[in-house]
Amino acid sequence: MSTPDIGIDLGTTNMVIAMGKKGVVLSEPSVIAYNSCTERILAVGQEAYRMIGKTPAYIKVVHPLSDGVISDDLLTQCMIREFLIKVAGHQLVKPRIIICVPSFITELEKRAVGDAVMSAGCRKAFLIDEPIAAMLGAGINIGKARGHMVVDIGGGTTDVAIVSMNGIVTSHSVKSAGNSIDQAIMKYMLNRYKLLIGEQTAEQIKIRLTNLYDPRDDVTMLVKGRSVMRGLPDAVEINEMELFDAMEDDIFAIMEAIKKVLEDTPPELVGDIYENGILLTGGGSLLGGLRELIHRTLNVNCVLAKDAVHCVAKGTGLAFKKINHLLDGFEGVTVYKYR
Repeated sequence: MSTPDIGIDLGTTNMVIAMGKKGVVLSEPSVIAYNSCTERILAVGQEAYRMIGKTPAYIKVVHPLSDGVISDDLLTQCMIREFLIKVAGHQLVKPRIIICVPSFITELEKRAVGDAVMSAGCRKAFLIDEPIAAMLGAGINIGKARGHMVVDIGGGTTDVAIVSMNGIVTSHSVKSAGNSIDQAIMKYMLNRYKLLIGEQTAEQIKIRLTNLYDPRDDVTMLVKGRSVMRGLPDAVEINEMELFDAMEDDIFAIMEAIKKVLEDTPPELVGDIYENGILLTGGGSLLGGLRELIHRTLNVNCVLAKDAVHCVAKGTGLAFKKINHLLDGFEGVTVYKYR
C-alpha cells in the first residue's frame, strides 16, 4: 500500500494540509474543543471554531498555537492527529510529513513542532521555513542566483524574507499579523464606542471594510455587540477611516519589517527585487489596498500569489520533490527520524 506524502501549514489561525497529487485537501481553523471534566476531545477545526464564545464553562475552546509556535503540546498533537484522520481515515500508513515553521523560531520550538508531528503518527517529519514553502507554492524558481522577496502575512506572525540560491539571504519576522489586527479592532471598538465585540465579529469587519490605500468616511458597516455601559445589545456604524486608524500600528509594523529586510539586503539582490517585485502570501495579504499601500510607500511593485491562503501548504507538498536538494542546501531544515 503506497503511503502519501503530506505537507502541513501549521498556522496560528488556520491549518492547511496538502496530500500528494491531490493538492490542498483540508483548510480549517487551528482550534480544538475539549471537555475539561472528562478531558475528551469534542471537536476540531471549523466545528470547534463555531463554538467560540458559545459554550458552558466546562467546555474549553482553545488555539493550541500562539504567535506561530506551539503553546500546548498535547492539544497540538491531538489536533494534528484528528485532522490527519479527517483527510486520510484510520487506514493511513505512517506517512512522511513536511511541516512549515516561522523562520525566526528557536531550535527548541522546532523540536516541539517535530515531536508533535511524530506523536501524531508519521515515520519521518521534515521542517521547512515558511518563506521557502511560500516561494515553492507560488511557483518561483528559487534555485537561481536571483533575489526574490516574499511577505507572508499569517494569523500569528508576518514573515519577510529574501530568497536566492535555495536559501534565505536575510529575513525578519514580526508578531503583527491577522490575530493582532483583530485584537486592535476589538480594542478600538471598546475604547471609542464602549462596545464589546468578539473575535469573529472583528475578523468580519477586517475582511469587509478594510481599505488601506484610500480609506473613505462615507463607506460604513454596522457592527453589533454589547454595550459596556448598559450591558445590553447595541450596534454602531464605523467607516473605513476609523478602521484604518484602528489597524495603523500593526500595518506600520509590517511596513517597517519590509523596509528592514530591504536595508539589510545586498545591493545586487535589491535590484532583483525592484525588477521582480514583492510576492504577497498568507491570508493577511488579501487586506484591501495592501498592495497599493506597499507600492506607494516603498516604490516596489507587489504581486499577490495565486491562491495566497493555501500557497504555503502547496509549497510544503512540492518540497518533497526537492527534499534531497533542500536537505543539502538549507541550514534551517531539520529532520526527525522515527524511532
